Amino acid sequence: MGLFDDAVPGGKIGKPLMIALGALLVSKMLGGRREQSDPANPQTQTPGSEDGGLLGGLDGLLENLKTAGQGDKADSWVGTGENKPIQPNDLGKALGDQTVKELAAKAGVSEEELLKQLSTALPGVVDKLTPNGNLPKKEQVAAALNAA
Repeated sequence: MGLFDDAVPGGKIGKPLMIALGALLVSKMLGGRREQSDPANPQTQTPGSEDGGLLGGLDGLLENLKTAGQGDKADSWVGTGENKPIQPNDLGKALGDQTVKELAAKAGVSEEELLKQLSTALPGVVDKLTPNGNLPKKEQVAAALNAA
């Protein structure tokens, strides 16, 4: 049994979803905090980051969710109580169009399928990564995803 098998309804996380989770939370080749980039000024764009995935790792993902009005859901995933669900469209808004496109391309699935799978998996995965309500270090997230 993998680390995240009981994190998602129905059990095992498929390879496309693991690819998307890795790119979102820990990928060094897709990284960079999007809010630090200014498309009008390419010199301010952040290249691949050693700090985490597309949104700056787990911390960046949670911050984007809070900024998008989904903080109560994100907090429930980190907290020790029940995990609140998130709708695929709400998750898509929090991630942003460009991140969704990059994740879908990396995972080899449609954007709709990606959001459907991520919205189902993220509450349980974040819950597993944050035992006792504590955020892990980026290295711990990478190790957990590699072990799954």
